[in-house]
Amino acid sequence: MSSDHLALKSAHTAHAACKICDTAAPLYGVVDFHKSCQELRGFQLPLSGVPVYYRRCGACGFLFTDAFDDWSENQFKTHIYNDGYHAVDPDYQTARPSANAGVVATTWAAHKGDMRVLDFGGGNDVFCAALRANGFPTAVTYDPMVPEHASRPDGKFDLITCFETLEHLPDPVAGIARIIECAAEPGAIFYSTLTQPEDFDQHGVSWWYVGPRNGHISIFTKQALAAAWGRHGYKTAALNDGVHLAFRTLPSRWGLTISG
Repeated sequence: MSSDHLALKSAHTAHAACKICDTAAPLYGVVDFHKSCQELRGFQLPLSGVPVYYRRCGACGFLFTDAFDDWSENQFKTHIYNDGYHAVDPDYQTARPSANAGVVATTWAAHKGDMRVLDFGGGNDVFCAALRANGFPTAVTYDPMVPEHASRPDGKFDLITCFETLEHLPDPVAGIARIIECAAEPGAIFYSTLTQPEDFDQHGVSWWYVGPRNGHISIFTKQALAAAWGRHGYKTAALNDGVHLAFRTLPSRWGLTISG
């Protein structure tokens, strides 16, 4: 395997603009293409010999690589979201969507009868199937990387869920725009992505959540998330380090008083 074989964009030492706030983002660190999040659990792929360089914004702290900026969807499917993906994200197929469905079903139980729910980037229909089984009449999966769920659904959705997706976006501002296009107003996006810890500089790109083999190419700070959503007139509120709610106006019937 080589960088030429993967057709990665070449790294350069000149400062590039942050993909979120346009501030200078110098090179910050480099990892092997096979670095994955499963290393936290003791699983490690053999080194590929292909370096992936990350940059970090000096203002909002956003960590990103532009190595995959020129890739098509087919290249992502071939080299990342392929038959080997399950080894680096074993929770993707069942465990995570089942757990997430339980949280959503409990949180919005009183409103499920008249809610339209879209799972954006859901991968498979496990999450939405569980919601439908729990009495949510409209729960639809959309994921352009999965052929059976790649057709963009019609209409607007009161609640869009987006679990472990934003870190996969090579262009987060444009990706968030695509999510918002599906959102009703009022409405909300309930999403997860792990933000950088306060001691991130002690870890650098060795932090476990930085994993190009998982497709983790955009690693946010809370400030970077606020700036990315803010470019579309949205607020985002961190419920914890990994779970967030983004909105312009929350439906009053939900009775939520979260502020951005």
